[in-house]
Amino acid sequence: MQPNTLLDAILDEAGISHAGLAAHVNQAGRARGLALRYEHTAVARWLKGQRPRGQVPDLICEVLAGRLRRPVTLDDIGLGVPGEPSAPHGTSLSGFVERATALWRSDEQQRPHILGAPAVTGTPAVMPVWEWENPPEDVDVSRGGRHRVTRADIEMLRAARTHYEQMYRKAGGVATRSRIVGFLNAEAAPLLRGSYTDETGRQLHRATGGLVAVAGICAYDSDAHGLAQRYFHQALRLAKASGDRGLGAYVIALLVNQSLFMREYRQAVAFAEAALRAAGKHITPALACDLYAMQAKAYAHLGDGTTALSCIRRAEQAAERIRRGYEPDETGYVQPGLVNVQVAEALLSLGELAAAAAHAAAAVDNPAHDRGRVHRLAMLSTIELRQGNADKAVATAVQMAEQARGMESQRLRDRLRAVREHLVRSGCAGTSEAAELIDGALRVPL
Repeated sequence: MQPNTLLDAILDEAGISHAGLAAHVNQAGRARGLALRYEHTAVARWLKGQRPRGQVPDLICEVLAGRLRRPVTLDDIGLGVPGEPSAPHGTSLSGFVERATALWRSDEQQRPHILGAPAVTGTPAVMPVWEWENPPEDVDVSRGGRHRVTRADIEMLRAARTHYEQMYRKAGGVATRSRIVGFLNAEAAPLLRGSYTDETGRQLHRATGGLVAVAGICAYDSDAHGLAQRYFHQALRLAKASGDRGLGAYVIALLVNQSLFMREYRQAVAFAEAALRAAGKHITPALACDLYAMQAKAYAHLGDGTTALSCIRRAEQAAERIRRGYEPDETGYVQPGLVNVQVAEALLSLGELAAAAAHAAAAVDNPAHDRGRVHRLAMLSTIELRQGNADKAVATAVQMAEQARGMESQRLRDRLRAVREHLVRSGCAGTSEAAELIDGALRVPL
């Protein structure tokens, strides 16, 4: 039995207590000639996943619809009949908003079934991308809620995205995740349920989509892969509602990166193709550069060197067209040197050590934010060790371990552990100092 997060969220929106709902359901039942005697304990059981009997689910919908002044379906309260198709409202934008905000609430409450869920594969993983790419589009995203959404509200969401992205880069996703999820619940959820025109609504969904994407990045960095995937899928739906194809392509790039981590290489290639195809002229050079570089890594892992090298050339050509100031905030992560470290990884998989080393060294020579620098140094150290340059590899690993101090990230820890393992296995002189530094960084629990 799984907790009913949708019912929990809609009760919160309606501002109705457990005892209040029980009393209203009893009253609505009397109007139908039913003698019901529910108390707050029954509502608590429903929230834990128990399904109410008989006409009670319909009575709950009736009570909440009256309170919220809008239709409420069984799907909206998490009591749709399994195996039966959802009502159209259940798949509408307003239905999506209720499901999205319910997930944020469950995440903030650290519900184990949310945090520990594995990432889906196959059709459930592909469908959100297919739905983003294909019709129907959202004709009108306006909504009538209690509070009017203003331009200042949207500016606040944009500023928050930048704030949490910077925090993630400096401190890691483990430290940042609870902060951004708290913000989504406290600030973004009430705005999505507010009152806005179609034009304002599109800006609102775009700003929220950017924030939700960062929440997904933080979940990914915390090893909560099923949760990260759900956030990315939410961000993709919000991007569709905003009408911004470029934002959708950026979110797909995040899904491509996760697919690479999960070793779903064919899926990574297909998702990148979908982003490049569907975004078309709306895709910026920075994003095209990253998508081609990630495709190169996927093809290299699949053993297709020819196509990997072709993708590397496309990534390098796109990198030359990047113009700072003409890119959206989201693609700011595509900094000078990023394509080099991506290409180095692809070339390493193909066994092209000299070329990989040149790209990794070029990546380290370019300035990068704290987090990016750790990844670049890790890649360079790995390649130097493969080349037999143990002294260089140790010196690079020492830099990497020092740079990683203060960051809370499972992905960076993976990198540190991998470098330490390679160093110790090599048995080279000086490895003990680097291993000790890495151990110190890993000693503090996240």
